[in-house]
Amino acid sequence: MAESQAANDALSMTESRGGIRLSGVSKTFEPEPARGEEARPVVAMDGVELHAPQGRITAILGPSGCGKTTTLRIISGLEEPDDGHVWIEDDEVVGPDTWIAPEHRRVGFVFQQLALFPHLDVAGNVGFGLKRRERRDRVPEMLALVGLEGYEKRRPYELSGGQAQRVAVARALAPRPRAILLDEPFAALDVSLRNEVRAEVAEVLRESGTTTVLVTHDQDEALSLGDHVIVMIDGRAAQAGTPEQVYRSPTSPEVAGFLGDANLLIGDVRAGMVYTAIGPLKVDKSIPPGRAIALVRPEDLDLEVSTRGDGRITEVEYFGHDQRITVLLDGSSEFVKARLHARRRFEVGARVRVRAGSGQGPVVYPMGGPAGKPAGKLPS
Repeated sequence: MAESQAANDALSMTESRGGIRLSGVSKTFEPEPARGEEARPVVAMDGVELHAPQGRITAILGPSGCGKTTTLRIISGLEEPDDGHVWIEDDEVVGPDTWIAPEHRRVGFVFQQLALFPHLDVAGNVGFGLKRRERRDRVPEMLALVGLEGYEKRRPYELSGGQAQRVAVARALAPRPRAILLDEPFAALDVSLRNEVRAEVAEVLRESGTTTVLVTHDQDEALSLGDHVIVMIDGRAAQAGTPEQVYRSPTSPEVAGFLGDANLLIGDVRAGMVYTAIGPLKVDKSIPPGRAIALVRPEDLDLEVSTRGDGRITEVEYFGHDQRITVLLDGSSEFVKARLHARRRFEVGARVRVRAGSGQGPVVYPMGGPAGKPAGKLPS
């Protein structure tokens, strides 16, 4: 955990300038009461602190209702916060005595619905926010950037989903914004097309060098696209770091569970070991003794078919490249999941031994210890 914290501190020191920063941003909505019911305020953002580094793609990841879309709307100026500050490239755009109108913030927004103008062709859509004299050079430049030369005269209904996505990005980049905001931009695409399009869009955004904030609830999307990942839970930025940092060293069981499959095992820490339902696991000796939760990712477990096993397979999910296997452990109601190569054969009902593999050891969260702070992991 010390290495992860050092990396986060280094990022903060070297990239604290520029990009997009929020400090103490709060927003509460007062919904209309239903008939016969009392309306309850909805806290969308609760003192949010975050930084999207200059020129990088930052993915904000979180469950529905965590405040991630409200964060984008406040950055862009489509929503006004109750409190807090927002800076774009070190210029304060929101503060107690500051409010810069959306049209003066130079921020591009790509909505989930894309919102292409059906009465305009591709060139008209891309050049919509430009002055007439700028369009002749800038529109061809943007279409070349997104790989759509020759599509100038096509209408939105003549485009595939991926092509429409690239037109929306080109339109957002055309006015040379200081930042681009994308709200669930790939959610409407078929799974087979989604991976291809998001890789293409990420390449365009990195080539442009524009600071980008992407909102998503898709863990794979955030981890694969983001240079920097921020996890939001209950209106707060729960953790920020590189994709590897937030996945491998989550600061709480809640963050761990949202970032993919997580085996959260109750155990006892004694003398450099945590004793769990899958056996003892080695941890750093600095972890204090007592009850704790041990995080073990499914890919860090191995299974061996054995009549003298630790549990019974209850489910096998085949994904082609690998498989996820669920095991009910003997003498408990605990289930664990393992991700193994698809060529290995396992059947529902088979008894297996469950062992920790040779990868990273567990992240340990002492029960009753400091909230949201892992106490350690397997020494390297």
